[in-house]
Amino acid sequence: MVQKTLTKFPAEGLRPIHRLITSHNKDGLGVFVADDEGDHHRLLVDGGAAANIIYSTRDCPVDMNDEKDIAFARANEPPIHVPNGSCVRLIDFTPGLESPIHRAMSIDYGVVIEGKFLLTLDSGEQKVMLPGDMSVNRGCMHKWKNLDEEKPGRMVFILLDVKPLKVNGETIDEYLGDMKKDYVHAQHYGKDA
Repeated sequence: MVQKTLTKFPAEGLRPIHRLITSHNKDGLGVFVADDEGDHHRLLVDGGAAANIIYSTRDCPVDMNDEKDIAFARANEPPIHVPNGSCVRLIDFTPGLESPIHRAMSIDYGVVIEGKFLLTLDSGEQKVMLPGDMSVNRGCMHKWKNLDEEKPGRMVFILLDVKPLKVNGETIDEYLGDMKKDYVHAQHYGKDA
């Protein structure tokens, strides 16, 4: 039976992931300080997808002194994108899932890891993406569909903050639509740090 609702990350049929974080030892040599599955997992789209936040930063450039960035990323689950920072998330999609149309005010690098996806823009233009294919979404309204009706799919998204974007003389805003409820938890991101 094909799983249509997720209860956790990873989706059934997709392998668990390893997040490796490096730092420096007392001799200045590189060492691994984490080999785990990430700190923040969240169900999205009413269980149709599951997100795993790999890392987020609140500043650019990032302050890595005293491992401040590691502590911050562990303690704070980010919104869809981070003002002045970055966010990397893996998302597992159930078979056949189509996301709601949405826009983060960021530049989004999307990479298909497993599966076959359809990227649709609000103009109606569409492109099929296969493993290894990448998109660079520059603030456009879009939606994703896992084209496989039998297997889950996985993508990685890297989101970087942008300056306010004007289209036809008007500043456009983030739009999450039906996904807004999936990110309500993040409205206090970084306030206690």
